[in-house]
Amino acid sequence: MASLLRVSSAARRVLSVLSSSQSQSCWLSNQAESLATSLASSDKTHVILEWKLEKLLEENERNHDRYSELISLCGKVRNLPLAMQVFSAMEANGVQPTAAVFNSLIHVCFSSGNLLTAISLFEIMESSEGFKPNSDTYDAYISAFLKSGKFDSMQAWYSAKKAAGLNSNIETYQSLISGCVKLRNYELGDMFYKEMVLSGIMPNLPILECMLEGLCKRRSSGQVKEFLAMVCGYGWKVSEKMAEMVVGLHTELGKVERLEELLESLMESDQSSETLLPVHCGIIRMYAVMDRLDDVEYSVGRMLKQGLSFRHEEDVEKVICSYFRLSEYDRLELFWECIKGSYVLTSSTIDLLVAGYKRAGLSDKLNDMKLASGSS
Repeated sequence: MASLLRVSSAARRVLSVLSSSQSQSCWLSNQAESLATSLASSDKTHVILEWKLEKLLEENERNHDRYSELISLCGKVRNLPLAMQVFSAMEANGVQPTAAVFNSLIHVCFSSGNLLTAISLFEIMESSEGFKPNSDTYDAYISAFLKSGKFDSMQAWYSAKKAAGLNSNIETYQSLISGCVKLRNYELGDMFYKEMVLSGIMPNLPILECMLEGLCKRRSSGQVKEFLAMVCGYGWKVSEKMAEMVVGLHTELGKVERLEELLESLMESDQSSETLLPVHCGIIRMYAVMDRLDDVEYSVGRMLKQGLSFRHEEDVEKVICSYFRLSEYDRLELFWECIKGSYVLTSSTIDLLVAGYKRAGLSDKLNDMKLASGSS
């Protein structure tokens, strides 16, 4: 492995980007999550991996995939020396390495925080004939630098991949866009999304969810509306998660009219009941907080006519509180009559009703609603 000490021109280009940042030895220090698992602290795990290597050698294993799998397991416990030992043993056993084996070893380097060795491995692949860097190789570097928040380095590797004539697939774009949104680099995420679409790749649901998440985090109500109009216009499905994000945004902004527009758009584009329900409940919840009982009752009726009903007790309780604040007890009874066939009251909601009626001096209503036995 003496050739690991060499650095190619391509690697130097990437290292020049890194030189403007912090020390390479601590380049992973700002990652949001570590790869530590319950296995990582177990000495027995390392013994088992060594035993697995011995078995491969005893059986004179010729399948390089078996070695690649073992190297990947070394990455789970961040044991780079053992991964190198597996690689050397494979070569000594006459098994020629492949790009997949090198890629596994590169992942171990990143999980162990050893950037220089990862760069050197790339140099070996680049100068080889039988295991040139492939798309997965570049993706390993792109993903690692993206996770660490080193956007300049990530873009350098992304550009190097394109320069090598390797196209990115939808999985690559999904990783790039989700990583950018997670690290709040929304402009870069937008750039990758546009590039993906221009290349002829249509977004999948996770990408659509990431893009919408980024717009919601930017509190860009207008862009959210345009984005959802585009999604519905193409006949794509809006997920329940997407609906909940938009409901959360407009609730925070106090824009119930935007939720009304969204509901109309979703109904026209024949979205699923799972997608419609959070919007229905969000609208009802906002009207209840504003004590707009006429709008509450209209919205509840609209929801029930579509065969939907409340899912969360918090939504029901906000409506009940509005009735109590306005002393509209008869209307509360009608509300209860409307939903009791499709919604089972929880103990929390029953306690709220009991306390509200008692404060109003209307304990007899509890018997009428058959709730007295539910009081604590």
